Amino acid sequence: MTAIILATLNAKYIHASLGLRYLAANMGPLADQTAVLEFTIDQRPLAVAEAILAQDPSIVGLGVYIWNVELSRQVFELLRCLAPELTLVVGGPEVSHELDDQAWLGELDYVITGEADEAFPTLCARVLGGRRPLQRVIAGGLPDLETLRLPYPLYETADLGRRMLYVEASRGCPYRCEFCLSSLDKKVRAFPLEPLLEAFDALMVRGARNFKFVDRTFNLDLRRSAAILEYFLARIGDHPDLFLHFEMVPDRLPDGLRALITRFPAGALQFEIGIQSLDPEVGARIQRRQDLGRTFENLRFLREETGAHLHTDLIIGLPGEGLEGFAAGLDRLIDAGVQEVQVGVLKRLRGTPIARHAEAFGMVFEPRPPNAILRSELIDFATMQRLKRFAQVWDTFWNRGQFPSAMAHLFGRDPAVSDPALEPAPAPEPDPAALESDPAALESDPTALESDPTGPSPFARTLAFSDWLFATAGRVYSIALPKRARYLAAYLVEHHGLNREQAQVLFDADFERAGRSAPTLWIEPRSRADARTQTQTQAGASLRARQTEHLRHA
Repeated sequence: MTAIILATLNAKYIHASLGLRYLAANMGPLADQTAVLEFTIDQRPLAVAEAILAQDPSIVGLGVYIWNVELSRQVFELLRCLAPELTLVVGGPEVSHELDDQAWLGELDYVITGEADEAFPTLCARVLGGRRPLQRVIAGGLPDLETLRLPYPLYETADLGRRMLYVEASRGCPYRCEFCLSSLDKKVRAFPLEPLLEAFDALMVRGARNFKFVDRTFNLDLRRSAAILEYFLARIGDHPDLFLHFEMVPDRLPDGLRALITRFPAGALQFEIGIQSLDPEVGARIQRRQDLGRTFENLRFLREETGAHLHTDLIIGLPGEGLEGFAAGLDRLIDAGVQEVQVGVLKRLRGTPIARHAEAFGMVFEPRPPNAILRSELIDFATMQRLKRFAQVWDTFWNRGQFPSAMAHLFGRDPAVSDPALEPAPAPEPDPAALESDPAALESDPTALESDPTGPSPFARTLAFSDWLFATAGRVYSIALPKRARYLAAYLVEHHGLNREQAQVLFDADFERAGRSAPTLWIEPRSRADARTQTQTQAGASLRARQTEHLRHA
């Protein structure tokens, strides 16, 4: 009998829910009556409701996050209509703050705020035992990590081979960055190390090789960080395909940790390093203080003396930071040699204090989740839309690492192929006098955003390509790899002085590096009008074929 359903809508299938597994692992006597159902945001709410009701539960608990809150609301509305006898419970970051502003929560039976590992099992036991709590909003509190049951045995074999394996060694964050929900944590708490490492052993015996740590500050407690690194170092000889992801404080990397990191083979470590902004005034304003000198020395060390992959983060739209400041920060990170810069758009997460700057800095946010910033006094709405498209282009063309040679040429730097014919095209020189007299020229001439006067700006050149791609293809997302290559090749020929043969050399090298054959590049990208005409023609042909088939069998 399945009395209790734990469910959520993940952003993608690859993201296995750690939170649901914690709840399920701590259900105690109710564990045998509890089932975990995971969906994705691509699924229709009606299909999700159908799958839940097929289990005939008494209680349904749903994990609600910024990426699924609207769909979660629709699922619960359907469940309330179809099975009014169900006890409906929600928890998660998006329903832990500002509850009065979310009218749909008033239709639910219970809301658990904060960490629900202990509160949810207690609530279920009372409901099933006929002792329902009178209060609808239940504070989850801070579970004792010494006694909390670890969830890792609940990862199934398919999860280990096909999905992101999330683990954690601690909870909480000591920093107070105003855009982040972790700024509301009261303290950092650590899981006991010995049972945690035993759980990792069990996972590795079952075939786990990818471990993504969700700790906000992995390198905060240096003794524990070193112990975890030493644990994996002792096993990597037997498991050369081991991959570890850690989120690190950027300016804290003492010699002891450095020595351990250098011992890992290339590709085994990925560090997510939250820079967010390289403007000290902006950082101080949002309480994101860091020693930039140490940060860049640590980046240099990691890039030049280790095999770690560096995934850094920057945010568009922070209070007091305009387009030029963001551009300078991104260019500086690329100059530092990091492999990825995750470009995020500022979101007003419920409960975070970032909104206190809204009036002073003209910040306007979307009225519905994901509550992304729409404009500020330094970035108008049209420019913000351009930057959101830029973020998508940057991720798919640069961060994924599929076009290193081609993107190097786009940036105006030496491509990563040994061909003397491939000299980078010279960067256009903006007219300083014109820019001084006409600040609006920064909008019409992205090459004016040169953060480094001695060389081209990766930001400016990618922004120009993003604008061209949007005008040419009508979108910057959901473009398959071969088409992305063709669009980029066409742009390099049209705007960066390459001929078609030179472009083919670039893309041949990039695809060969990934073990693929390069596509035929010179199938001309279609305009939106061409694509619409072809789609209409295909649709008409398909309809005629169906009609003919019906007549043939009439």
